Amino acid sequence: MIKFDASHAFLKEDILSYQDVVNQCHEMLHHKTGRGNDYVGWVDWANTYDREEFARLKAKASELRKICDVLVVCGIGGSYLGARAAIEMINGLYGKDKPEIIFFGNTFSSTYIAQVMEYIKDKEVAVNVISKSGTTTETALAFRLLKQFMEEKYGKQEAANRIVATTDKARGTLKTIALQEGYETFVIPDDIGGRYSVITPVGLFPMAVAGIDVDALMRGLKKASDDLENPDLHYNPAYQYAVARRILEKQGKDVEMLVTYEMQMTMVAEWWKQLFGESEGKEGKGNLPTSGTFSTDLHSLGQFVQEGKKLLYETLLLVDKPTLDVTFPSDEHNLDGMNYLAGKSVDWVNKMACQGTLEAHEVTGQVPNLIITMVDMSAESFGYMCYFFFKACGITCYMLDINPFDQPGVEVYKKNMFRLLGKN
Repeated sequence: MIKFDASHAFLKEDILSYQDVVNQCHEMLHHKTGRGNDYVGWVDWANTYDREEFARLKAKASELRKICDVLVVCGIGGSYLGARAAIEMINGLYGKDKPEIIFFGNTFSSTYIAQVMEYIKDKEVAVNVISKSGTTTETALAFRLLKQFMEEKYGKQEAANRIVATTDKARGTLKTIALQEGYETFVIPDDIGGRYSVITPVGLFPMAVAGIDVDALMRGLKKASDDLENPDLHYNPAYQYAVARRILEKQGKDVEMLVTYEMQMTMVAEWWKQLFGESEGKEGKGNLPTSGTFSTDLHSLGQFVQEGKKLLYETLLLVDKPTLDVTFPSDEHNLDGMNYLAGKSVDWVNKMACQGTLEAHEVTGQVPNLIITMVDMSAESFGYMCYFFFKACGITCYMLDINPFDQPGVEVYKKNMFRLLGKN
């Protein structure tokens, strides 16, 4: 369901020459002998996830879909990026399916927080608060506001029915609150870190409330886990991508720009940036992950990509079949001179823009391009894509001899912030 093409990347080494290294990394990942092995539960998640909890998750989502206009998802980082990426990619930016999904608890912006609270005050609301510990400051701050709002609006009993907590299975502040208040709870697995958690209830519950077929998503995940189990570089596109990244880094390319030509995949790029940025950016190593949505960003970033400092490579994340298409109309007077496109598919125009840009950046700009092509933007494809990037990320990080599953640098800002806030 995903194809990989490195023929436009100016690689000075053969990807296949890395087979022995990849075999070692694959062994570390699958036999839990590598760094961070406590957090590789995602590797076999398609086979091991809790079916009873999954059924309960779908039932609760169906219940809330019938009674709410808005689901407020309260979480930060991996506790919201994956769900938002999935919902926007699969449903589109202006999907008709209700309820509306609003993401909260991911900022200290007082304006944003106040506007969300004002926006939801006259709507039928449900809440999904997501935190392993319950003490993540952005989320805890927002959830206190939401909890009080819900109890004032509905009373404690009905508020409890409309609040769902996704948290640790046995301990932590949020788990304690959920038990005390009687919230329905779903589990963040101990062995799956936040940025890998979109395939768990962290991502699946908001998706199900948004009307996404989470069974199809899990089928895509299962298919990817089967397809990408073979470490042979002749057949594993995720591992090919992982190796190509390391070759390009050795060639002095320290910035990777993930490029999509679909507006509804902009948040996929944001999710990807967290996955690779937190996994790879440590010990003075790794590529800086950045992104662009073309052709839109060609009118802002295109000049630098074409003629700026040669420090980056592009990874194109392309889609064969759009969710929807439009035929460009003819106009009798043709005052805009656009009749040369009459009768053409707008998706075809988009793909020609992609081909033209690839040629400009590769041939004239000498910018390496890796190409990842997905079948479509369905739930099944999203599940497959997640596993593709998970495997690529794990292997490419092990090739750098770093832990792909921790994020020690994130704690530094928190310590400074707590000191400035006067937290004891």
